[in-house]
Amino acid sequence: MLTTEIKDAIQRRRMIDVLLSGDAYADLVLKGGYIINVITREIYPGDVAVKGDRILLVGQADKLIGPSTLVEEMCGKFISPGFIDSHMHFESAMLTVTEFSKLSIPTGTTTLVADPHEIGNVLGVPGMKAMIEEARTLPNRVLFTVPCLTPDVPGLETAGADIGSKEMHELLSDDHVQGIGELQGFSNVHPVYNNAPYLIDDLLASVSFAKSIGKTIEGNAPGLFGRELAAHIICGGGHVSCHETTTKEEMMEKLRYGVSVFMREGSSQRNMAECIRAITEEGMDSRRAILVSDDMVPEDLLKYGHMNDIVRRTIAVGIDPVEAIQMVTINPATHFGFQDIGLLAPGAKADIAVISDLAQMTVSQVYISGVKVAQDGELTRDIPSYTYPASVKKSVKRKPVKLEDLQLSSGGAHGSVQVRAIEVIPDQNLTGAGIFTAAVKDGVVQPSVENDLLPLLVVERHGRSGKIGKTFVRGMKLKAGAIAESVAHDTHNIIVTGTNYADMVTAVNRVIAMDGGIAMIEGGKVVGDLPLRIGGLMTDELTGKEMSARITELHRLAREELGCTLHVPFMHLSFLSLVTSPAWKITDIGLIDADAFTVLPALA
Repeated sequence: MLTTEIKDAIQRRRMIDVLLSGDAYADLVLKGGYIINVITREIYPGDVAVKGDRILLVGQADKLIGPSTLVEEMCGKFISPGFIDSHMHFESAMLTVTEFSKLSIPTGTTTLVADPHEIGNVLGVPGMKAMIEEARTLPNRVLFTVPCLTPDVPGLETAGADIGSKEMHELLSDDHVQGIGELQGFSNVHPVYNNAPYLIDDLLASVSFAKSIGKTIEGNAPGLFGRELAAHIICGGGHVSCHETTTKEEMMEKLRYGVSVFMREGSSQRNMAECIRAITEEGMDSRRAILVSDDMVPEDLLKYGHMNDIVRRTIAVGIDPVEAIQMVTINPATHFGFQDIGLLAPGAKADIAVISDLAQMTVSQVYISGVKVAQDGELTRDIPSYTYPASVKKSVKRKPVKLEDLQLSSGGAHGSVQVRAIEVIPDQNLTGAGIFTAAVKDGVVQPSVENDLLPLLVVERHGRSGKIGKTFVRGMKLKAGAIAESVAHDTHNIIVTGTNYADMVTAVNRVIAMDGGIAMIEGGKVVGDLPLRIGGLMTDELTGKEMSARITELHRLAREELGCTLHVPFMHLSFLSLVTSPAWKITDIGLIDADAFTVLPALA
């Protein structure tokens, strides 16, 4: 059997023969287009010739066209490298790798770097390996940056599996694993340093091993400056990314420190417009500015697109089109050390997006490894659906709850009490924190629809702690009923909020009965639900388009039946338990002050 090295040498020799012999030809020529050169930031007329899965020539390709060469007339369209999404989670779309890819590929995205942090928290190494095995079957490039710590905050949340440095050798040895994912365990630098220094030692062991075998490390540094930012960067080995940058000042500081800033522009968190001001207003270099989606729902993928839509939005705020395309091609390729994707050059992989309208980023054709895979928004290659093994299903190990399990006791107080409440910040996973007055009835703290002050609970579902964390929330904008889901970052216990405890009980028990998913209840009846049986996070029972339709319908029902006007409410709800992100969050342990690393009582 020929080794990979020998096969590569043979292929390159054949390419040289085509270029120099005069009697061999290209397999494919994209003729008469405009080349988007992300190396020199230029656009100029030219052809792209392809032999096998690699680019043969960028320029004048007439002499490389033979009798069997497939010639695709570009008619003045723009020829770009395929796009890279450098940080995303399949679990947030609730889709398998396959179904997400079916929606993503026609928009010009040819490489995905996914963080399987969510399924890792639920199912550990077996869950992540199941996702990696699926990725091997696909035409697009899917790589993974795996978590080196779950849960991110041991003692303050309960995951389904514990991961640390001891698991890194097995995970990082896989050729589909690019490196270590976001270092959320050291996002809150001083609280971790002061309260859990052993976490730093374990993270450093993982990072040092990853670097020794040539793997990359991703950071997670929300709101960090100066010494704290420097400590986070050093923990990550000296060159990390951050996808949690939300202000111009943060962007400037991180660029100056050499951080690759992953400017997030997903379905519920949109930070690009603020971050990009460091470039448009301060003239900072954009080489380490990278566009990512992080979390996207299927309906947005279908309605707006994927990385092409994010590039379009970036152009709209004043960035030159080629510079914006650099942020999804050569910039991420440089960050990850990809040698043969992210650019149009001889010897590079023939991953190509053909753009008919540059301002609108309309992608008309997509090629992966020299093969056309999409035309005018539709796949031209069949990608079979993928079914996950039973071993990653039935992950909900919780018995049904009762009314008294969820009710928040007033602690003997009568009339009213002061309660701590997490405050939702629209389109962010950051939250506010406040203290509000709530009524008491029969010893139970009551919801207030009028004041948008509702109970918020996390019910442990992995069969480990059995605990239920309780607090209140403002900003979910529910007028009736309750919503529960097993998608709750990062440990993915069952999170629930509602206008009354009875509907909250029914919603939690519906999620348990479905083996994970989303449930909306009003008046004791199911308004809408969605089973997510793969780790309680994803489904292999629906196609991407079917899932998009279901999510669209659930959003409609949330508006019309529950009166919820919050944009993508299920995603916003899921982030209220992300304890590595300021300010207050909720886990099965209770209300967490993310900045202080402490548990707060729900009653003030």
